Amino acid sequence: MREYDYKEVEMLQASCEKVTSFGTEVQVKPIPGVAEAGRIDPHELDIIKEHWVARGMNPAEEDLPEWDRGLSPIEKMRDMMGFPNHNICVDEIHTKYEEITNEEFGTTVGIWRYYPRKVMRKPDKPALMFIHGGGWVGGTPYTVENFCRFIAEQAEAVVFNIDYALAPEQKYPIGFKDCWCALKHIYDHAEEYKIDKNKIAVSGDSAGGNLTCALAMKDRDMGTHMIALQVPIYPVVTFFTSGNPFTFDIHHYEMCDEQKEIIDGMISIGRPKTENDGVMMGDMYVTCEEAAYLPYVSPMFAHDHTHLAKALCVGAEFDGLREQTEYYGKMLRDAGNDVRILRYKGVSHAFIDRLGFVPQAEDLGLEIAKEMKAL
Repeated sequence: MREYDYKEVEMLQASCEKVTSFGTEVQVKPIPGVAEAGRIDPHELDIIKEHWVARGMNPAEEDLPEWDRGLSPIEKMRDMMGFPNHNICVDEIHTKYEEITNEEFGTTVGIWRYYPRKVMRKPDKPALMFIHGGGWVGGTPYTVENFCRFIAEQAEAVVFNIDYALAPEQKYPIGFKDCWCALKHIYDHAEEYKIDKNKIAVSGDSAGGNLTCALAMKDRDMGTHMIALQVPIYPVVTFFTSGNPFTFDIHHYEMCDEQKEIIDGMISIGRPKTENDGVMMGDMYVTCEEAAYLPYVSPMFAHDHTHLAKALCVGAEFDGLREQTEYYGKMLRDAGNDVRILRYKGVSHAFIDRLGFVPQAEDLGLEIAKEMKAL
């Protein structure tokens, strides 16, 4: 089910311009049917008006259903995350679930597995391990299930969807180590899953993009070479502590006057912290400020970015994380890695959560599938 005409996806597949960002090439996908610069995609704008405004109403406790009263701030934050998306698959996709244990911390890691029935017995399929976003404190595998199913269908692959430990209950490095355990488990059981262990991709959005970059770095550092492709989607690659190699610049964002106020709110994530920001989600992920400089927490701070897995770095035009996404892509490219940097115009942070509502999410699924097939 789609809330847009499929011709818009075809237009995105056929259209791409090249621009320069931070001195490196970025491929930019246009808004289908919209030529004016600095505008929000019409589908995205409809969602903002219908859903974001309603979510910001903050009803009084007594107006909430009885089962939603007395929630902690963390629980309320988690409830605000995600978006009800659509399953747009045509083929039958099978789903299986298993659990493994992170022996170091004793945590249980849930792994959902999706694969098209028509290729279930086909050996040596490519694979994707997906890590959901949510600022390390929220998000669930359920939000990205349809996106994972779609990639499994289009790539004729096995896609693994990881349920890792969340902060603040379990801070870094537990969630990161959960993901590492999942990656190693998938690699070690490649024959059982009928996948090619040399064609394993890792992807994730936002905090999941951060974990994707960190896993690629650890894979390089350990000499395990389990990851053939990394796809960080609007990743957090720096916590904006002092000493960043780049500076966020609001003037890099083109905004039409008519929508400037809305767009300014859309790019709130990823801006440098101020004294008035209070506790940020990243602050709940790490145990101390010093940890924000660790390369597996802020990959941008790593001293060595060479010999990392091939990368597709994905950003959204109206996302404050676009700046660091594209700069990190430049860092990887300058270090000699095979890197493609992709920007989607007109959409904002977490646009893959809106699969079936915005054509850009479907187009990205197709792009990832093509990268996986090319491994």
